[in-house]
Amino acid sequence: MSRIGIDVSQTVYEGTGVGNYYRQLWERLPQLDKENEYIFFGSSLRRRKKGFWPFPPTFLDLLWNQWHVLPVENLTGKLDIFHSSDWTQPPTKAKKVTTIFDLVVYKYPESSHSKIVATQKRRLEWVKKEVDKIITISQSSKKDIVEIFGIPEEKITVTYLAPSLGPIIPGIRKKYSLNKPFILALGTREPRKNLARLIEAFKKLDRKDYDLVVVGKYGWGGGELRVNKEEVRMLEYIPEGDKLALLAEARALVYPSLYEGFGLPVVEAMSVGTPVITSNISGMPEAGGDAAIYVKPEEINDISEKLEMVITMPATKYSNLKDKCLEQAKKFSWEKTISETIKVYEGMV
Repeated sequence: MSRIGIDVSQTVYEGTGVGNYYRQLWERLPQLDKENEYIFFGSSLRRRKKGFWPFPPTFLDLLWNQWHVLPVENLTGKLDIFHSSDWTQPPTKAKKVTTIFDLVVYKYPESSHSKIVATQKRRLEWVKKEVDKIITISQSSKKDIVEIFGIPEEKITVTYLAPSLGPIIPGIRKKYSLNKPFILALGTREPRKNLARLIEAFKKLDRKDYDLVVVGKYGWGGGELRVNKEEVRMLEYIPEGDKLALLAEARALVYPSLYEGFGLPVVEAMSVGTPVITSNISGMPEAGGDAAIYVKPEEINDISEKLEMVITMPATKYSNLKDKCLEQAKKFSWEKTISETIKVYEGMV
């Protein structure tokens, strides 16, 4: 039996792919693996719960990513394996594994706040020097890790993310006063999500019979999306339980991001049979397979044309596309992701 410590600090960021990933590890690993002992812990000033220390991220960045002092065992006790979060990389005597979701701070540093870029780069330098195994969420991200850090491919394992299925809440249109058919966009309002181009593409359609509904809290640089509410419906943050219901009611999800490690909203939409328009780059084609409609994310006309295509698609063709989406989503499950993660741990002892 191995004693495995996992930093689940990122679970405080609800509604994000990273937060959901660590929450799935937290909930499912003890259910699926009875051979090992798991110690889950985290740090947050926002969440006071068992196993969480009241340390701000800036303090731990200084302590672990910059000074690289205070072994994590001082807080957890002896560990055989330590699985770090995507925010800090503490020193440890245990075998080390970490999950890298993407390398946006290297590929598109201008799309994130400078403080986030600096923190992530400090952390990733320690990953490069010390970590025994790396988990990542797509072959695209694996390729980036090999190219940017020169890390051997055999040290990297791909475990895809998966949709979190749940009940579809009835009456979602009424709750948000959605009186027209709508196209849905999900994602934190930050430049990388490419929402400004999407809004311009939707305006070009000049369709009064459809709404564009944008769901996502403000992130860095999100102020550029302050638009006329009659042109675009901006719902900001919604409860996680409402997301699947909105996806199920949408004519399509449009996700034209400039860069994603995987693109979890793509498979979330497909899991309820909603067609997806997404970018033809980075990890998104791995999520969408041959069921997605792809665009060149920097070309507004291309996005606009694909929006028009899915809106005007004949009923039979649209129904067939929905079926393809459901089949694509079946390729991903958290049980599979967790089982592959356990195999990574087993290969380290």
